[in-house]
Amino acid sequence: MKFNPVIEHLKVYEPGKPIELVVREFGIDASDIVKLASNENPYGCSPKAVKAVQKMADTMFRYPDDTMDELKSSLAEHFGIKTSNLIIGAGSDQVIELACRAKLYGGARILQSEITFAMYQIYAAQCGAGIVKAPGTAHDLDAMYSLYKEHEPEIIFICAPNNPTGDCLDSVDIENFIDAIDRDTLVVLDGAYQEYASYKDRAKAIDPAAMIERFPHLLYLGTFSKAYGLGGMRIGYGIAAEEIIKGLYKLRPPFNVTTLSLVAANEALRDREFVQKSLKSCFEQMKEYESFAQKLGISTIESYTNFITYILEGVADSSDLCDKLLRRGIIVRDLAGYGLNAIRITIGKREENLRFFETMQQIIDSGER
Repeated sequence: MKFNPVIEHLKVYEPGKPIELVVREFGIDASDIVKLASNENPYGCSPKAVKAVQKMADTMFRYPDDTMDELKSSLAEHFGIKTSNLIIGAGSDQVIELACRAKLYGGARILQSEITFAMYQIYAAQCGAGIVKAPGTAHDLDAMYSLYKEHEPEIIFICAPNNPTGDCLDSVDIENFIDAIDRDTLVVLDGAYQEYASYKDRAKAIDPAAMIERFPHLLYLGTFSKAYGLGGMRIGYGIAAEEIIKGLYKLRPPFNVTTLSLVAANEALRDREFVQKSLKSCFEQMKEYESFAQKLGISTIESYTNFITYILEGVADSSDLCDKLLRRGIIVRDLAGYGLNAIRITIGKREENLRFFETMQQIIDSGER
């Protein structure tokens, strides 16, 4: 069977290993497995969101409200924008896909950092686009600008904070960079972890309303999968000038977000107390990860997210270490696929983090590295 030739060499996104698979592969009881691989909120989601979903469960035979008006209104109030500046997607991933389909044709290119969220490259490649990467583990805006001038990409992706490393640019540096970009080049600013960054350091905080007013070529992305704890509901959003949103809407499939996802997101957005508690706990526990790494002589990347990156040069092989942790019921993310001898660890609950520390220490002490 013949397929579109562009898919022949496409890479497939590799999500964190699910608990169910570890149970089957290693015979470990599910209750003994600690998953710290997918940057989920270990505290789940707002209890108010759970109650709202339970209340609406008997409406599942109905198609969703495709206007998504209630959630759009809540998001518009939250950010100080108009509902016409919003598009809702099945995760912010879907908004990335729509942006690529809208802008990438006829030999177009994208520009991104060398190590960043894999779906930028995957969706661009699906459109047959060329991929230009600025070198380095962090966003080098000077290098990106030079490559922009040289290659004239149709889309530039900036991830702030960056996944999978956790570092984050200052918002003023992002603004200065975008200001120098031609208005026909779409700049996609991925704020999937912005709730964490803005909590930790206001210099990293991004104001989508001010940004889209100043930059008509900006598309800001947000998600309910991280701080709001709704990864399983697959719901995110894009914020941009009306012209961009109208273009993306022409590509959006009908009923792309479920009724229960819309309800859950709306209630989660309103429960700011739950989110603030989650953020506070995350950074309290992150200090424990930093101290543990220092004790073992492991360097880290300062993180503005709900995960931390351990650089293992001179300490261990990341793939080997991940396998040893996995066999003991600890799931973390190997970054070897990004060319890094490093692991990414989601900040869990205290008891989950202690389990990681104890298991990691056992492996190091046993000389199994």
